[in-house]
Amino acid sequence: MMEDGKEDSLATDDESDQTTADNTMVEDGSTLLRRMEICVAEAEKRSGKNAVGMQETFTVYLIETRPMDAVTEGHNPAPDSLWRRYSEFELLRNYLVVTYPFAVVPPLPEKRAEFVWHKLSADNMDPDFVERRRVGLENFLLRVASHSVLSNDKILQHFLTEEHGWKEAVFDTGFQAKADSRLRALSATFRVRNPDKRFMEMKHYSDELQAHTSQLLRTRARVADRLYGVYKVHGNYGRVFSEWSAIEKEMGDGLQSAGHHMDAYAASIDDILEEEEHYADQLKEYLFYAEALRAVCRKHELTQFELEVASQDLVSKKQQREELATGIVRTFSFKGMTSKLFGQEAPEQREARLRLLEELIAEGEDAVRDKTAEVQEHVEKAWVDMQRFKEQKDKDLREALVSYALMQISMCKKGMQVWSNAKECFLKM
Repeated sequence: MMEDGKEDSLATDDESDQTTADNTMVEDGSTLLRRMEICVAEAEKRSGKNAVGMQETFTVYLIETRPMDAVTEGHNPAPDSLWRRYSEFELLRNYLVVTYPFAVVPPLPEKRAEFVWHKLSADNMDPDFVERRRVGLENFLLRVASHSVLSNDKILQHFLTEEHGWKEAVFDTGFQAKADSRLRALSATFRVRNPDKRFMEMKHYSDELQAHTSQLLRTRARVADRLYGVYKVHGNYGRVFSEWSAIEKEMGDGLQSAGHHMDAYAASIDDILEEEEHYADQLKEYLFYAEALRAVCRKHELTQFELEVASQDLVSKKQQREELATGIVRTFSFKGMTSKLFGQEAPEQREARLRLLEELIAEGEDAVRDKTAEVQEHVEKAWVDMQRFKEQKDKDLREALVSYALMQISMCKKGMQVWSNAKECFLKM
């Protein structure tokens, strides 16, 4: 009867898992980005009451989507649109992280500004910051929609196309119950014995990636502060030349023209540093990607640790069976001591214990087999996705750093041009 009940339970679990898979995945094929045009078109500030009835101000973002086949056929239909809050993007990402633990899920842009130079507002309602976050949220959606697995999730499509009811659809998946607690993951990190070395190396790499990108961002913020000061000080040249021109007759026009060039140079730093923030945001994305990498590695540690615990428990049960069958106790136990002191248990009791142990061993073998398959599946899928991420990272960071260098070269050339113009003004005096 117990075996029949167990088989029924396993069949029910399999059906449940299959139903969940059917509910979350759309038809396999190309990525969503090949089938749908996606953009976060604008941001809007709104006010309303939160969950506890307090008035609050928040930002919502307009998502626009359009079928790609309509675009390629030359039609230009009006896009479908809906508004989402940042917290809804967070819910979507949390769902993806739990549902696809092998995937390096793209990070969201920062909720509040970090690594900013002192003249830049850290207010999360600042229009410039909101605009950069709009760009970051669009980038998040495009990355998810171009992922071979994540892009085919039905919840993602609900998020993009269903104004109402998508939150209920998320919670109906039961993803919150599947989330691993941080305490369990931390315990597994310190107690796992035989993790895959590749994942340990990747975890170490993610720590290094985060450390180097954060140092780079801090350095960039310090340089921006000093550069801002240097440029603004050039405004003093403009003021001095303009005031000086008032007391000169032959030199006046040249000094005044040179002063205008210096004023323009001093004012140009605001646009330059605003452009720099775009490259800083690209670096921040990979700062946050480091945590996504660690999450995949922690999942491996947890599943490997659970496998080791199940294997150890199975070995212990088999040893108990052997000791009970032979009557030879190989290890010290309280049960063995009581047997020596008060005599052996009755044959009926011994047979009942043996039958129970056989059932527990059979369950343990099933558990080890299932957990071994889970570990292997996670390792295979996660390693493939990590390699995909590595190629993407190398390409993105190379392009970002080259573009940043070109921007610095252009900035220096503009500075040289300003002084060349000033020289020409001085020569005409």
